[in-house]
This record gives sequence, structure tokens and C-alpha cells, in this order.
Amino acid sequence: MNTKERRRHLVIELVVTMATVGLLLGFVGAGGSGFIISLLTVVFGYPIHTSLGTALAAMIFSSLAGAVSHYREGNIALGTGAVVGGAGMLGAWLGSLGSNGISGEELKWMTAGMLLLSGLAMWLRMWLVARRQDREASATRSRIPSYWAAACLVGLVTGVLSGIFGIGATPFIQIGLMAVLGLSIRQAAGTTMMVIIPIAIGGGAGYYQLGHLDVRLLLEVAGGVMLGSYIGAKFTRRVRTVVLQTAMVLLPMVGAAILML
Repeated sequence: MNTKERRRHLVIELVVTMATVGLLLGFVGAGGSGFIISLLTVVFGYPIHTSLGTALAAMIFSSLAGAVSHYREGNIALGTGAVVGGAGMLGAWLGSLGSNGISGEELKWMTAGMLLLSGLAMWLRMWLVARRQDREASATRSRIPSYWAAACLVGLVTGVLSGIFGIGATPFIQIGLMAVLGLSIRQAAGTTMMVIIPIAIGGGAGYYQLGHLDVRLLLEVAGGVMLGSYIGAKFTRRVRTVVLQTAMVLLPMVGAAILML
């Protein structure tokens, strides 16, 4: 088998695998960037930095459609999302540059630990949702200067986490939006989709600047995941909520387990 044939087989295998992953992610309603990182690193043998950059940049595509849908439903706090997202973009860019100073082996284990923490954060997010009513954020509170300082801090911290570890940091963003900024459950979910886009752009730009972002690989991963997610989302309503919530908590933990192999 010549080089072109091997490359063709690898592309087919990669796209089919990512479509299968996307089917699962669309089914459970999770971002799954950590799961993608694990497969790219362990199964396909890509360097951890390349896997992080690719998974992070791929979230631009996967989050865009969700953000548009939430905007049409009125679920996005635009001002808050713009501030958190802007700070998140800067944080993700800085985080991606910082990750370059960490060795591949160390970063692999650190990412695995962050994925475990992400699963726990997802559980905490569900606990917060269960304990509070769905209410709109106070318009008066949003005008307080300290509110915008807190919004910048939430964006910067979650952006740095995303940039270093290549994860979407969805549960961390949602916890910050609800617990720190006082957004309702509905607005936190929609605004998070908006915030992830600039974070993915900032982090992706940083990894590209460092030479860790393979554009061809990005298109292959994004294409496969988007196809699978579109199909998988159609079956979500067929499963009990408790099953979906359990899957969302376990998915990043499974990704961590794969990285530890």
C-alpha cells in the first residue's frame, strides 16, 4: 500500500470514527472535546498538543449552530456573553501559548485530570440546576460595575482552562454564569454556546500560531462530528433524562481513562 492509499484509509477511518463519536455526543447533548482529544492521541497517535488544538478549534463549528438556535429562542444574554466571551478569547489564547511550555507526557496526564474534574463539575452544574428555579437575571444587577468585572474574570479563567487543556469548559462556564453572575438556567445554557465560540477561536488561533493546528485534520474531525451529531440529536428524546445526565457526567471521565492507557 503506497502513501496515498494509506492516507486515504486513515482519512476514512478518522471520519467514520468521528462520525460515530458525533452520533454519541449528539445523542447525549455533550460537547465531548475531551473524548475527541483522547481518541486522536491514543487511537490515531497524534501529538497531544495537536489533538488539543484540533479539538478546541472544532468547537467553533459544533457550537455555532447551537448558539444561533438559542439566540432565536431568546436564551442568550448578549451583553454578558460578549464580555465573558471576549475575556475568554484572550484567556484561551494565553492558555494555548502556555501549554506549549508543558511537555507532551505531562500535558497528557494534566488533561486527563482536568477531564475527571470536568465530569465532577458537570455533576455540580446539575445539582445547581436542581436547587434553583429558572429565572431571568436581574437587569439592575447587570449594570453594577463589579458585575462586569466578575464577567471578565469568569471568561478569563474558563478561557485559560480551555486554552491549556483543549476542552470546552462547558460546565465551568455554566457554573460561573449561574453561581457568580446570577443568570437563569435557560440563559446560562444559551449564553454558554455563545461564549464557547470566541474561546475556540482564541485557543485555535494560539495553537495555529504555534504550529499545533492541522487544518486538514480539523476539517476531517469537524466534518465527521457534525454529521454524527446531527443524526444523534434526533434520538435524544427517546431516552430517559437520568440516562442522558449520567452519560454527560461519565463521558469526560471515559475520555480521561483512555488518555491514561
